[in-house]
Amino acid sequence: MPGFVVDRYDAVAVLRTDGDAASARAGDLADALWPELKARGVSSLVHRTGDKGETPRIERIRGSDPPESTVVHEWGIPFVVDIARGQKTGAFLDQRENRRRVGELARGRRVLNLFSYAGGFSLHAALGGATHVTSVDVSAGAHSSAQASFRAAGVNPASHAFVTADVRAFLDGARQRGERWDLIISDPPSYAPSERSVPRALAAYRGLHRACVDVLEPNGLFCAASCSSHVDLVAFFATLDDVALGGRQMVVLECRGSGSDHPTLAAFPEGRYLKFVILADVGSGHASYPRSSS
Repeated sequence: MPGFVVDRYDAVAVLRTDGDAASARAGDLADALWPELKARGVSSLVHRTGDKGETPRIERIRGSDPPESTVVHEWGIPFVVDIARGQKTGAFLDQRENRRRVGELARGRRVLNLFSYAGGFSLHAALGGATHVTSVDVSAGAHSSAQASFRAAGVNPASHAFVTADVRAFLDGARQRGERWDLIISDPPSYAPSERSVPRALAAYRGLHRACVDVLEPNGLFCAASCSSHVDLVAFFATLDDVALGGRQMVVLECRGSGSDHPTLAAFPEGRYLKFVILADVGSGHASYPRSSS
């Protein structure tokens, strides 16, 4: 249903609405959902509001008051979810299957997770056998949640790196220092909040992707994501071609989106906003590429 998202974290369901029209109908949606949610063990339904850049606001609309944070399991891996202060509904559940895929690809690789937020890709990579994971985000608070998840999963955060920095500044410094990674994940916030902002967004993606492959090892893997609904897949691919990447020879191995718990309407392409493209550098021969075990 366009305009509404409900994500479940154990006994808490978090509603997000997109636009004033959807927000005005939040109560009607809650009336329809609450009996079904209660039957599935949900004890609290909250409405999360707040524009981008604002401190999120949580309004309890059905059931009991929610906890500020909770521990959930994703593919058997425990994650600490910050319900009170986290982005979106507390975590980005649309990336669940892509996080698992990164875990499958990470074995034996040095991994760089950019815009790492609460460390979902990082933890899957660490548990998947990465030799070392570097997580980069501008928010120290996000690293705190990530490190709590690492500990909950039995992984020592001190064995990996959590860098609080602007991603582009970090990449520029890494290139100058000659640092390289075997697997890089780039999952930035939306660069195109409106149709008018698309040209600027595409330029930002090109610059980011070029900076990423500049620190990618030969035969490495690059996972490039976009959550901008105004940037379609064809336009996103244009930010990943050989011209955009400075002549680096990369091939597309997989093009993924959100999981089956994010259904869309055929007539609503904006609902298929998430792009997750896995590329391999083949300039020095074919990269080692594990196939999915599913």
